[in-house]
Amino acid sequence: MRIDGVDIEITLAQVRAQLEQEKDLSPALRASIEMMLMLFVVLLNRLGLNSRNSSQPPASDPNRPRSQRVRSSRPSGGQPGHVGKTLRPVEHPDEIEVLKIDRRRLPKGCYTEAGFETRQVFDIDISRIVTEYRAQILENESGQRFVASFPEGVDKKVQYGSGLKAHAVYLSQYQLLPYKRIQDYFADQLGIPLSDGSLVNFNREAFTRLAAFEAISKTALAKAVSAHADETGVNIDGKRHWLHGLSNADWTHYQVHSKRGQEAMDAIGILPRFRGVLCHDHWKPYYRYRDCTHALCNAHHLRELERAFEQDGQQWAEAMGKLLREIHQAVENAGGILPLTEANAYRQRYRDVLEAGQLECPEPEKPPDNKPRGRIKRSKARNLLERLMAYEDDVLRFMVDVNVPFTNNQAENDIRMTKVQQKISGCFRSLEGAAMFCRIRGYLSTCRKQGVTASEALRLVFDRKLPAFALAISEN
Repeated sequence: MRIDGVDIEITLAQVRAQLEQEKDLSPALRASIEMMLMLFVVLLNRLGLNSRNSSQPPASDPNRPRSQRVRSSRPSGGQPGHVGKTLRPVEHPDEIEVLKIDRRRLPKGCYTEAGFETRQVFDIDISRIVTEYRAQILENESGQRFVASFPEGVDKKVQYGSGLKAHAVYLSQYQLLPYKRIQDYFADQLGIPLSDGSLVNFNREAFTRLAAFEAISKTALAKAVSAHADETGVNIDGKRHWLHGLSNADWTHYQVHSKRGQEAMDAIGILPRFRGVLCHDHWKPYYRYRDCTHALCNAHHLRELERAFEQDGQQWAEAMGKLLREIHQAVENAGGILPLTEANAYRQRYRDVLEAGQLECPEPEKPPDNKPRGRIKRSKARNLLERLMAYEDDVLRFMVDVNVPFTNNQAENDIRMTKVQQKISGCFRSLEGAAMFCRIRGYLSTCRKQGVTASEALRLVFDRKLPAFALAISEN
């Protein structure tokens, strides 16, 4: 690595050589200088990290350049077959206003009706609707009164309706608006006052009603052919907790726990029952589940390989990154799975690159006294090399299994909005609030994947109904 024209690696080697030549240094001073050099190397390695060669988000890149897009040969705009979003007239408008000609301004003559020229204006009417239910009271000759029954759920003198509750929860849990802004919206646009307590109660009611759906979702994921797992830290009342996500193309489940590893996963209760292909980022606790097949995220590998090449000068890492991208493109061109002969050829090339890496990045030598000292410290590049060798099948599973993607992006995309929530709110105020967010957000994410809009999904919750796709599973 070079900074302002100075080759850092050569300079460090010179400093270490001079340190070895100085025989008169006290042990304390020598140890202090060596510690400072070690800290310098650690900070230097961090200086070179960015979103391309680590798990840091792109927003953390200083003065990051815009990505250079490869210019396509296709014209700009919608492509053939693309379903556009152009506003189109409807067959049955809600209101019809007939505009008549002022005949006084027409030339003299005899005129007959020849139809209409139509134009439609799409607009919205944000208004409050108050429904008053009047239950008839009948009294007999004995003074005994009989009162008509109110609809189910109408049990208070004045109360909020299911549509209002669904809309408030939509703004809170789907659009991630803070309570104050939701209150301002209802007060300004609808003339309806809402307290913090009411908003909490709406979310709590949705959370309670979704308990049955969550059980269905967990069972569906446990029986799925494949699933993607990821976890991320969340702040709950100033304390670090972990939000665990498990998802696939049809289902999403979130749950918070104070632990990150197997204890939390066992408590959630999906992975102990899972028998499909689990795609993840090599977080070791996932490998404690031995009844399922594992697949590793190659997006993580590409970033680590980029770091090994840029910071450690590992040529094998650059070659491996190019090979993985080549295999990915070949799988895409083949429709999701490679023929066995082609897959075996790529597997051999994979092993050849790692064999070259063994020569370029050898295993560290054991101490000369041969005393047991535990595992010898390895460089990041060496750890990556050994991992790619030990988990070859899991790295290359995307070649031979159509259900395994190249990356774990499904899990990362599904968990991304939880990070947005943390950026907006800073933290969850309570564990209950975090649990409500996870269950409601997982339900909404699943409904979106199943073709049900978030608004319709929440309307079903407060109408005490399950979506059709979940109802079909519960009946089977």
